Amino acid sequence: MKSDRIKILFFDIGGILLSNGWGHESRKLAAKKFGLDYEEVNSLHNFIFNVYEIGGVTLDDYLDTVIFNHERNFTREDFKAFMYEQSVELPDMLAWMKEWKKDCGFRIISINNEGKELNDYRVKKFGLHDCFDAFVSSCEVSLRKPDPGIWKLAMGIAQVSADQCVYFDDRIMFVNMAKGLGIRAFQHTDFQTTKQILEDLKLENFK
Repeated sequence: MKSDRIKILFFDIGGILLSNGWGHESRKLAAKKFGLDYEEVNSLHNFIFNVYEIGGVTLDDYLDTVIFNHERNFTREDFKAFMYEQSVELPDMLAWMKEWKKDCGFRIISINNEGKELNDYRVKKFGLHDCFDAFVSSCEVSLRKPDPGIWKLAMGIAQVSADQCVYFDDRIMFVNMAKGLGIRAFQHTDFQTTKQILEDLKLENFK
């Protein structure tokens, strides 16, 4: 077996395995469902969400700033339930990866931007422990993509060099950031394409 083989696959979660946890489409749906001013909500969201994603504030702090900054005719619990409901499994990829992981020969680690409460919910709800060996989540490491530090930290945790890992993300900006660090990186566009890349990597690595 080659000594310079790939040891780690790094994966984003939202946009590949699951829907985004709290993206702009979800916020638009929330504005419609709860009778909110979307522009106001979005402006306040942009002000504080990055802080939430690196663990600087809790979900309740985020909601106090963005939603419950004045009286509402719905409860905090109702709104949180709606937020969690926005996380859904995308077709094919997650179920396939859980099976592929069993004998693929790679360790797989997530590198994802997510606030803690949403991250914890998604890991548990969708059984992500069956897919990942570890989670480098922005809320736990106080770094978020595109900060190159989060990839460097992940490589340090995994004890691999850039040429020993491969990264997958649906956002080209993050793919390019990883490439700039010397990591082989691919943009996820659809299930069949990513599946083929992974199968090719397995053949290449263990032939």
